Amino acid sequence: MGNIFVEGVVTGPTGKQATVRLLVDSGAIYTLLPDEVWRAIELQPKRQMDFVLADGTTIARPVSEAHIALAQGDGTSPVILGEPGDEALLGVVTLEVMGLVLNPLGVTQLAVSFFPCHHDSRSNPTPARGGKADESTPV
Repeated sequence: MGNIFVEGVVTGPTGKQATVRLLVDSGAIYTLLPDEVWRAIELQPKRQMDFVLADGTTIARPVSEAHIALAQGDGTSPVILGEPGDEALLGVVTLEVMGLVLNPLGVTQLAVSFFPCHHDSRSNPTPARGGKADESTPV
């Protein structure tokens, strides 16, 4: 599988936006925004975290949150605040927040179905799996 890039728009807490080309990295947990991007949208560090790189090196980076919009979806996600020279990465947490998965051909929407259920017969039961309640069941 070759490198997969997606273009996204990131928005900071003040509403400032930037367009960024992100490398979709199935080995990255968090999305990384380059120094010039996160500064342009006025993100502020919320905490510091350690990260282990593929070669075993441990690095410390500040982490914040940003709204990220892709053609396939959008959501608010934790982001690593990169240093000068760091490349933009799209991590799996951001993909999951958006209900997306990585496949060999690119990023696609994850089909998720939610089925309501009820806990006991005394509560207002909700039909599960799209079924219909019987006539004696209040809905």
